[in-house]
Amino acid sequence: MKRLFYFILLVAGISSIHSCKDLADENGDPLVDLNTNTGLNGARALHQEITDFATVADYHYTGLLLTKVNNGASITDIAYSGDRVSKITFDGFLDLDNNGTLDPGKVTYTQLFTYGASGRLESITENRNIYKVTGTPPAQVLDKQTKSVYTLKYNASTAKLETISMKTGLDVSGTPFEYTAYSETEYTYLGDNVSKVKTGFGTITAGVNDPIVWTYEYGFMNYDDRISPYTLLPFAYKISYLLSTPFYGHRSLMLSPNNPSRTSVTFLPVPLPAPVVTSTNFTYDPQTYLTKGYGVYYIYKPL
Repeated sequence: MKRLFYFILLVAGISSIHSCKDLADENGDPLVDLNTNTGLNGARALHQEITDFATVADYHYTGLLLTKVNNGASITDIAYSGDRVSKITFDGFLDLDNNGTLDPGKVTYTQLFTYGASGRLESITENRNIYKVTGTPPAQVLDKQTKSVYTLKYNASTAKLETISMKTGLDVSGTPFEYTAYSETEYTYLGDNVSKVKTGFGTITAGVNDPIVWTYEYGFMNYDDRISPYTLLPFAYKISYLLSTPFYGHRSLMLSPNNPSRTSVTFLPVPLPAPVVTSTNFTYDPQTYLTKGYGVYYIYKPL
């Protein structure tokens, strides 16, 4: 339950008043002041997510394509084949043990994206390096390497993302590779918005999935009819972000066109699972894009 408590702290964020004046993009061009009533007219891009204390994400573009995301703790580079994301590389720090703080050992990974005949993203293969800090003076030393594959399935009637299946294993030099763990994530919708995400985790023995050991369930409620800032980001990048740790299910709101003002998380294996609910108030610009929610401020720039 301690892990769950820290997890909820991440979801809740911070809700104090912040001034977003005098902001500029990466080229030094001034951005629209969120404290005015004018907003942005015409095409726009998501430029930053910030709190009173830190930059959550800083988005960089080449032309109209998102090509880099950084937040001071990590850098994500995005490559394309035509207008489709083909490769994502990550170099930075993650909270892989879900204790509420970034792990001291860095993580690097490369993900390759495969699309079907319909143009939908169907699978992602990943090679990941996980480091630990050791020695005097402390240094980053490679601890382990993993290989993973993610398979995406879509509903035949609605074409909405229905499941993501993952299998992973340690990649040890001189040892035959085998998958040793898996997860299954199911998505439920209310209209076009994600209403529930359920992820179960288990082990793999001799190529066969063992029963699921533990499960997280995330709920998204009280959607508005305004525009989510994440509609401006590529679908493949959003999926990559959600897969960066096993505990990012609460961020699945990124897949919805609107914004939920209540979210919940439930750790189902406990004897009497009780959801922990978080709520927020939203603010918007005149073009109905979200500008503040869950303690995060969304900064846009014109295209």
